[in-house]
Amino acid sequence: MPYKRKDSPQWWVSVTDTSGKRVRRSSGTTDRKEAKALEAKWKAEIFQKASWDIEPDHSFEELMVAYLRAATPEKRSGKTDLGRVKQLRKFFEGQVMNTVKPADIRGYIEFRRDAGRKPSTINRELSLLSTAIRFAQKELEWELPNPVSGRKLPEPEGRIRWITREEAALLVATARKSERAPHLSDFIVLALHTGCRKSELLGLDWERADLKRNVITLEARHTKTNKRRTVPLNEDAREALIRRASFRAEHCPDSPWVFCNKYGERIADVKTAFNRACEKAGITNFRMHDLRHSCASWLVMAGRPILEVRDMLGHQSVTMTERYAHLAPDKLRDAARALESKSRFGHADSCVTQKSSGRRS
Repeated sequence: MPYKRKDSPQWWVSVTDTSGKRVRRSSGTTDRKEAKALEAKWKAEIFQKASWDIEPDHSFEELMVAYLRAATPEKRSGKTDLGRVKQLRKFFEGQVMNTVKPADIRGYIEFRRDAGRKPSTINRELSLLSTAIRFAQKELEWELPNPVSGRKLPEPEGRIRWITREEAALLVATARKSERAPHLSDFIVLALHTGCRKSELLGLDWERADLKRNVITLEARHTKTNKRRTVPLNEDAREALIRRASFRAEHCPDSPWVFCNKYGERIADVKTAFNRACEKAGITNFRMHDLRHSCASWLVMAGRPILEVRDMLGHQSVTMTERYAHLAPDKLRDAARALESKSRFGHADSCVTQKSSGRRS
């Protein structure tokens, strides 16, 4: 019978798997009748598997409901996942996932291509399907094929748009004139000098902004990669935070947010004000996330090692950071000079020019 646990609002059930092991599993629902029905279904499936080695059919909808119930509360991308499931359902609705084949995956790719979707979009949708299948295989012990594996589409190199320091100064000066968004210029400065994402800055509270140690602390729940990182503050970034502190002291001393309005309410977004400032500054084809690209580009052009840039921006792997490597051509020039046959003093390199003086045997 379904039962409750102190640490969960959902009903839990206990069943015996095919190996005879007792398994306790969340039903994923707070409705006792629904939990009881799921318990009966799971027991029937286990009986079929144990008695006749028959794997029950699992529909696309059943797979996705099970995955989303288990994963969405844990993930910051829950809304994005739901959007991708809606697209997947347009093609896979009602399909039995036990029999899904590579041809079905190719069919989905063509279906989304015909809708004008980019390879990156299709890849992320299929990645969600693959993740859901792996979840069912591991956690629910469903014997499902995973034909998504190895069928990722090639993607063009990611967009990198950055601005010069002169353009940045013009953009900040323009933003400072904004009466509707007095916080915008400080947001831009912090983004340029810390490389933080928009969500990381707009969700920043004063407990994690340390002006004594000159660091910002981002806990795992605040970052896209779910990894904690500490971001150092240079003088420009520190001054921007001091201006935010002065605004808070004058208008809303009890507000916990670094970016808030005069009533202490957290600023939800700066997109409209940012786009307006770019337009007035004459800076085109520049998005808010490009402030982060600019930070990375400036660091690479200043000769900072790729690994340092990776840690500063909080990239999950150095592969993401290597997109900026082409902005440091001086490194390659130094490498090319190492191949020269003459030293910088004009002497021939013996390793290259030395002629063999030995006799042939």
